Amino acid sequence: MKKEEENRVDTSSSELRLFYKKIRRQRIADANTHIPPCLDPKTGVESKDINISYETGVYVRLYKPKKVDKKSKMPLLLYFHGGGFCMDSTYSSKYHNHLNQLAAEAQAMIVSVEYRRTPEHRLPAAYNDGWDALNWVFNSNTRDYQSWIQEHVDFGRVYLMGDSAGANIAHQLALRGKRQNQNVVSINGIILVHPYFWGSQRIGHEACNVKNKISHLDIADKFWALARPSNSMEADHPWINPGNDPCLSSLGCNHVLVLIAQNDLLRGRGLYYKEVLEKSGWQGTVEVVESIGEDHTFHLAKPFADNTFQLIEKVVAFLYPLRSTL
Repeated sequence: MKKEEENRVDTSSSELRLFYKKIRRQRIADANTHIPPCLDPKTGVESKDINISYETGVYVRLYKPKKVDKKSKMPLLLYFHGGGFCMDSTYSSKYHNHLNQLAAEAQAMIVSVEYRRTPEHRLPAAYNDGWDALNWVFNSNTRDYQSWIQEHVDFGRVYLMGDSAGANIAHQLALRGKRQNQNVVSINGIILVHPYFWGSQRIGHEACNVKNKISHLDIADKFWALARPSNSMEADHPWINPGNDPCLSSLGCNHVLVLIAQNDLLRGRGLYYKEVLEKSGWQGTVEVVESIGEDHTFHLAKPFADNTFQLIEKVVAFLYPLRSTL
């Protein structure tokens, strides 16, 4: 298939065209909230941007916390923002502020990936960008300007994390890491926050006959319609429905944390992910933690809520399992 055909927006549906127009308007609004890299006065976290691929134009934003323990090295979180594969940015105020907060509380280096978005760059572009970023992390010793990672990161504690569509990307990278069998890439665990998985069969909250859920169901379908590279890849494709992935048992990490929200339409997908992962024959441990009374990615809109602090505390405990058992 020619490149221009791969990236063309499906215009067979007038509803999808209107949906894409709304996405573009939202992108313009989001662009007005972009924050440049800086030293955050509230947390002491310093950030900077690095272009990791001149071919694709993909950037990462590094978040380096002010170290409490200057003698020991810190874990690294490779982070992927949400937005249905087509919206949002690591440069937006909500993600920049959240990752400053997370880096400070977790005492972790965060590498947040500004991956290419759909429908201009349909999947697997975002997966490929994430894979490039992961390999960039493990090869940082070859470039002097990446000294933040080389000097401060414990490469034995590298984790993948993402929210919504970003959680989908983190999952796919964990699968790819095992398939590629590259010894230089070692992932300790993955943290999936309100993961965007989907399917043709309604489960959990999706199956409830509630009127205000109908539009959310429609939006979830449309996000996938914009992201998929082919119309033949419907909602049961393994990229969006891990229950249909024959390679699920080869997930390339030993520990998984799935964070769900009680009022989130995608709540059932997080629970289903745990179920199919355990049944697949995968040998690791998976834990699901629910935020009561909250909706999808609530922590981005409510950074000072009790449930947001609890969510961050759970992530910190996942990164420091020995500390949490003392």
